[in-house]
Amino acid sequence: MGQSRLGKACTFTVRNDLVAKGLHKTPPRAWQRMLSGRRLDLLDPSPMDIEIEDIAHGLARVARWNGQTTGEHGFSVAQHSVVVEEIAAHIRPDLEPKWRLAALLHDASEYVIGDMISPFKAALGVSYKDFEARLEDAIHIRFGLPPKTPPMIKKLIKQADRACAFFEATQLAGFEHAESLAIFGPPPPGYDLKILPLPPFEAQARYVQRFHVLSRAAGFESAPGAAFETE
Repeated sequence: MGQSRLGKACTFTVRNDLVAKGLHKTPPRAWQRMLSGRRLDLLDPSPMDIEIEDIAHGLARVARWNGQTTGEHGFSVAQHSVVVEEIAAHIRPDLEPKWRLAALLHDASEYVIGDMISPFKAALGVSYKDFEARLEDAIHIRFGLPPKTPPMIKKLIKQADRACAFFEATQLAGFEHAESLAIFGPPPPGYDLKILPLPPFEAQARYVQRFHVLSRAAGFESAPGAAFETE
């Protein structure tokens, strides 16, 4: 046993010497520790390391428009996501709960990678999109959704996303009405929105609450205490 310990000590010393000389490089850390205690591998995300509380906590503290908005609080991705789900249901009143859940989670990957504005995403190119797609797939699997959203649903969510961006741009981000119309298009008929950015703790709570409502409606989780109910 003494020889084994000595061998390990020698190996450790040699490795330190190589690191000091720049001849041995330790792979960079590729995981992030979440407040839930989970360690999420950013290069190969596992659905088992994803928790809705971590997502909500992160999104409630990520500001849309890089924080360049008016008001006491930034307009968080968490609050934005709740509005996008609402708009998607306004456009398609018969939208299934699971696809409403997909709308709520459409920006969930940003709890790890942040909310990059569209021009910057385009500049980063395909590698960023691949990274984002892997994380989105893992999030969907974790919560019972298909890894890939059907094209028609994806198009609907994008329409709702752009409608929300129209209201954000004109009310919070300093865009002129005509400019916002040209970039994002008009909001859906019959829908109007007055935005009041929420403090992070409130945006976080609303996001979690909406998640559980939709997850139960989709049949992905049981209501609290359901296992103890009698017929």
